Amino acid sequence: MNIFLSFLQSSRQHAIPAYSFWEYYIKNGIGEANFNWLEAPVDWAEGLVHFQDQTELMNWKSKTWQITLEEIKKQHKIKSISFFLSYLYPHQIDEQAIKQIQSMGIPCVNFFCDNVREFKKIPKEFSVFDLNWVPEFKAIEMYRASKYSFINLPMPMWVDAEHRNILTNETEEISFIGSKDIQRVMLFNEVAAHQQELKIYGAGWAADSPQQSNKQSSRNYHGILRNQINFIIRYGISGYLEKMTQRTVVTPMSESLKSKLYGKVQFEDYLRISKQSLVTLGVNRYPSFNHPLKKPNTYSRLRDIEAPMLGACYLTEYTEGLDLLYDLGTEIEVYSNAEEMLEKIDELKNNFAKRKFLRINGQKRALNEHNIGNSLRKIADHLHIR
Repeated sequence: MNIFLSFLQSSRQHAIPAYSFWEYYIKNGIGEANFNWLEAPVDWAEGLVHFQDQTELMNWKSKTWQITLEEIKKQHKIKSISFFLSYLYPHQIDEQAIKQIQSMGIPCVNFFCDNVREFKKIPKEFSVFDLNWVPEFKAIEMYRASKYSFINLPMPMWVDAEHRNILTNETEEISFIGSKDIQRVMLFNEVAAHQQELKIYGAGWAADSPQQSNKQSSRNYHGILRNQINFIIRYGISGYLEKMTQRTVVTPMSESLKSKLYGKVQFEDYLRISKQSLVTLGVNRYPSFNHPLKKPNTYSRLRDIEAPMLGACYLTEYTEGLDLLYDLGTEIEVYSNAEEMLEKIDELKNNFAKRKFLRINGQKRALNEHNIGNSLRKIADHLHIR
């Protein structure tokens, strides 16, 4: 198969959260499946920068989609493109451009991994695609309600073959790698005092962020009002009230938690820590104004595929759909709250055989069933591509 990619490719770093790993994973996953990827010489990640400036966004869309269409026309004559595969946010989508691609006989598929976090209902912009690749189990009902074509498949994750070995030289640490947010602070505040081997790595943990002043200039009144209106359109009145509630909550890191912080790590250290830790932790809750602060929502993350692929002894937060990906208790372990996390950590610390069992079984399941090649073949079957 020849797959034309629009997957956040970029030749430069933008001032937005990390995104370059998606291109790395999808291209290598396509290659390992013995398929081919094609692309246009454009900066797809730049479209994420122009979220609020409509003039810049329209200029970017016009330029980017014109170059892409020209490249697709040229490549399709040479190699016959099987399908167009994108990772596009709603504001990046040009419906007429997608329809032009479809008019060439090329189906269009869009992957999006934050449906549950970003939307209360699926954006109408996604309706133009022949198929939507949906990794979150909790998003399935939203897509059914929208009546947009979708397929529920795992997050697209690829691990280099040299990192697929099961390590026998475990360290003593219980590790978590991920950026700081209020939900993670609240969870690990409960855990840190009771778990001396806990080590937390990632961006934003080095120190509490300075509190921003609530004072607002009257000269910026119209901008503030516009932002509030846009917020209410997105989250609703209930979301706005929850935002006001959360603004009054102060959640400092405990002294126990501060003593467990080890900062950002390089890629090689990231892999080593994930593989060698006695227990590698996952957290599936997330900050949201759609849910009360003390009753967060959850959805399965990329880490739920990556850590088992690396051969980690993996303990992650339970969320609906995990039991469809793994046999819980034999391939990965799960917890639902801080108390359960501590109980499962103690159990795994005292059971070498089970840790080894989880490493081997979890890795086998993830590599054999949740790989990118399998997902692409299922997409092709759904679209009747041979």
